[in-house]
Amino acid sequence: MSGTLVVADHTRGTFSALSAEMLGLATQLRSAGLAPVRVAVIGAHMAEAAAALALDGVDEVIVVSREAAEFDAGLYEGVARLLSERFEPSLVLIGHSANGMAYAAGLAIALGAGFAADVFDATWQAGAVGATRSGFGNKVNVVLDFAGKCVTVLTVRGGTFKPPGTAGAGSVRVEVLAFGATEVGDSWSHERFVDPLDEGVDVSKSDFILAIGRGIQDEKNVSRFEALAGRLGATLACSRPVADSGWLPKNRQVGLTGKPAAGCKLYIALGISGAVQHLWGMKHVETIIAVNTDPNAPMFGVATYGVIADLFDFATALEHQLPPASSG
Repeated sequence: MSGTLVVADHTRGTFSALSAEMLGLATQLRSAGLAPVRVAVIGAHMAEAAAALALDGVDEVIVVSREAAEFDAGLYEGVARLLSERFEPSLVLIGHSANGMAYAAGLAIALGAGFAADVFDATWQAGAVGATRSGFGNKVNVVLDFAGKCVTVLTVRGGTFKPPGTAGAGSVRVEVLAFGATEVGDSWSHERFVDPLDEGVDVSKSDFILAIGRGIQDEKNVSRFEALAGRLGATLACSRPVADSGWLPKNRQVGLTGKPAAGCKLYIALGISGAVQHLWGMKHVETIIAVNTDPNAPMFGVATYGVIADLFDFATALEHQLPPASSG
């Protein structure tokens, strides 16, 4: 067994940044001797778009043509399993995204593979894969090996690896695979796809974020913090309860099912307890200021500075320190 199989991450034919980032890791390992690098693109009418992934260091792009209008975890697991059985890679890379996490562990079980999630570093030494991920609430880095495993499945953290160059020479071919429902599984069904509101705001690229959680208590309070964010020069973001309540658009949500604050240098969290899903989106943040009345809130475990206070009192004190809001 040898080489790396990357399963591209895309939504309705639009590749996420993770697809190229995973290829960056794969080509990095290729230079250490783990070759070849293959990338699989699963979906309908993807042959033309897939050519964009024929980047430097990529040996082959395989398009698996399947008439699935939306992402289907069972389909991806089945196709990835068949490709792994055919090409026998030593490593399979999947994006650590909502889609990737829906099938990565099942694929590892089906292959009898080693498995690690949310990996931000990997190695290839002496014919073996090694991986690094966070542990104990992001307090330590855990280095893993997979003794006795011929193949390893990793989900890769977004915003971690640099994509390879664009002048690739990888070949693109269409692969039509035939398999029945019993091979893929039918435990998943797609209900609907909700397009995120495009406000021209991308929290994953913001360097200063003011994030609000359920502690703001009511939708009518959102406008106050929106104004405060504007005066600070910050991007207003939120935790999942705020987005699920419809108080802010989904594209403002930071977290596992939202977006990672990948480019953030300063993150002020107001009334956010710090569920593990939200903390996942804050892994890259340089400085975190947490404000909460609960001294045991998990957010304080990752915060650079913590303030045990009512968030409205904190906001009032902060507003008093700022220049008056412009009337224009």
